[in-house]
Amino acid sequence: MPIYVDGADEINPQGHMIKGGGGALTREKIIASMAQEFVCICDETKLVQQLGRFPLPVEIIPLAQTAVTKALALLGGQAQLRLIKSGKAEGQPYLTDNKAWILDIHGLSIQDPIALEEAINQIPGVISVGLFAKRKADVLLLGKKETVETLRFS
Repeated sequence: MPIYVDGADEINPQGHMIKGGGGALTREKIIASMAQEFVCICDETKLVQQLGRFPLPVEIIPLAQTAVTKALALLGGQAQLRLIKSGKAEGQPYLTDNKAWILDIHGLSIQDPIALEEAINQIPGVISVGLFAKRKADVLLLGKKETVETLRFS
């Protein structure tokens, strides 16, 4: 696939991103891995010096919730199971398109996004993590009040 265009929940000056706030992180990772060029479009509020203010989504096999939560605590994060917020299923675990659950990880100050992505992906029961550091954006179209700035990452 020549190009993939998508947004991000956070992006740092190196092009590393947190994605998956909408719950499709695994599918987004698959598509990003197939693209020759990854273009991210965000407004300037999403550009941060250090990732981690936005909760980091981790898609997990439901059976592994307790084990993954403990492992993530050892990495410095507090895992919170994402729940459905309204409707008949309110209060039930949010199900991804893959019929998996999402843990939103709070309290992380992500110093080394690539190392953290690798560490979380090694936890048994993790399907995917919403850190896009190994496959980061190639281009950022950053919306400002009256202009769009183009940033390229190597």
